[in-house]
Amino acid sequence: MQLSHNEENNFSLTRFESMLKTNDVLFFDSNEFENIIHHYLENGKIALAKKAVKLGLAQHPTSTNLKLFKVEILVFEDKLDLADGLLNELQGLEASNEEVYIQKAQILSKRDNHQAAIHALEMALEITLDEADVHSLIGMEYLFLEDFENAKYSFMKCLEADEEDYSALYNAMYCFDFLDQKNEAIEYLNMYLNKNPYCEVAWHQVGKQYFDLKDYEKALTAFDFAIISDDYFIGAYLEKGKVLEKLGRYNEAIENYRITLELDDPTSFAYLRIGKCFEKLGADKLALDNFKKTVHEDPLLDKGWIAITDFYIKKRNYQKALYYINKAINIDEENVLYWKRYAKINNRLNFYEEAEQGYKKSLELGNYELETWIKRCDILIDLGEFETAIQNLMQAMEFYPETAEIEYRLAGLFFSLNEGEKAYFHLKNGLKLDAEYYIIIEELFPTIFRRKSVKEIINSYVKTS
Repeated sequence: MQLSHNEENNFSLTRFESMLKTNDVLFFDSNEFENIIHHYLENGKIALAKKAVKLGLAQHPTSTNLKLFKVEILVFEDKLDLADGLLNELQGLEASNEEVYIQKAQILSKRDNHQAAIHALEMALEITLDEADVHSLIGMEYLFLEDFENAKYSFMKCLEADEEDYSALYNAMYCFDFLDQKNEAIEYLNMYLNKNPYCEVAWHQVGKQYFDLKDYEKALTAFDFAIISDDYFIGAYLEKGKVLEKLGRYNEAIENYRITLELDDPTSFAYLRIGKCFEKLGADKLALDNFKKTVHEDPLLDKGWIAITDFYIKKRNYQKALYYINKAINIDEENVLYWKRYAKINNRLNFYEEAEQGYKKSLELGNYELETWIKRCDILIDLGEFETAIQNLMQAMEFYPETAEIEYRLAGLFFSLNEGEKAYFHLKNGLKLDAEYYIIIEELFPTIFRRKSVKEIINSYVKTS
């Protein structure tokens, strides 16, 4: 009985692994060794692939293909000089073997000599029967060089040779996106779809281009065609849901997100979007249920915890909001927006020291909005930390010079520290910038506002302005 190709491969693998266990030496023809090595490399079993290469070359010392496998392993192990030496020998023996040039390109690429790698691949292109793979490798080298125009061209050439190479299609779209050529991308995809009208990947990409262009109706049509082409295409249902949200069709969006939950394992993203849709529909309980399913599905998804935080902020339940914002910060403590929420929530709960730390952290992370400096200052004033408040405002002045809100606060703070000269200087600056803003002194420093000298200065500017 004749064995199938897979059965032969399995038989060879079983014999080879048996030989390794027993230390018996069995004979394999070179094709068998090639299949064994290929299997191990495909499955990331490098040590076994090396053993197979060594034993293979012992039995077939002139086999070019086995030597090329040895080169591949040497490249993988970053033994580039050894690999290069062996390739030079092989090139002298088999100058018409495309794999020699492909491996040469791999070495050159690892050495960051991408232009030379492209040249080697172009030589391979002249002799190969598999143009698609070589064009794809050339495209990747152009990506390393950030030459997106030539990379795009290479991936398009790859698709001419193999229309079903979807990784090349994705890479071509990446180039179109980077070059901000959305209309050109749509034109290319339409040309591709004329030849492959039921290609769900291409329809999906058309939809994404229209979505970025905010042409939601056309995006919706494209995602519908993607689903017609493959009604198990989860990505198309998710993208369609996002479009329906933009169109305010929340119930339909929920329906599409729910389909993805039925087709595969539930995803935190789908639950999060369903929750957002219910929130827009005013179905608060269903929204919260789905937000909780989001974090149950992926406890490390900070966006899920933030969704629950924002839910409770809207409900003015700041105690619960504080619990959930802490969850988000524990996952991503470098996120400025989370620290701003943390500060706002603590401020609402009258936890002023924690609120001040939240604003301070926001500033440390680069959030230099005037509002952040001002809110931190006002809390420091409430805490009686006048000198720290002044330092805070002096830093703010570097970003916002000649700002009345800062000048009046500095005036009040210097008055509080009995530094009259500085206080009057900043008070006059504030009045010159915006006389009506003197109310800041009245609200934050009422005792100082009642001083006769302060009132006289304010009145002199208010009456003349």
